[in-house]
Amino acid sequence: MINIEICMGSSCFARGNRETLEILENLIKEGCFEKEITLTGRLCMNRCSCGPHILINGDSHDLVAPEGVIEVVNRYLEEA
Repeated sequence: MINIEICMGSSCFARGNRETLEILENLIKEGCFEKEITLTGRLCMNRCSCGPHILINGDSHDLVAPEGVIEVVNRYLEEA
């Protein structure tokens, strides 16, 4: 199981996590990953200077641009 937590604090949201959320929701739906991936939005994760920020299985990922999030998630899918 891959657990993705996405920061929805105002800084990360404005810096790209709004688009990243959409991309991840589409990945889960279109890839039929509902049983493999959980996606949770969290309020500010206190990593504003490093945002947009996501956690995957507890691993911090800073400065994750929307266009790069699929690559990051794919690394976890390959390991699963």
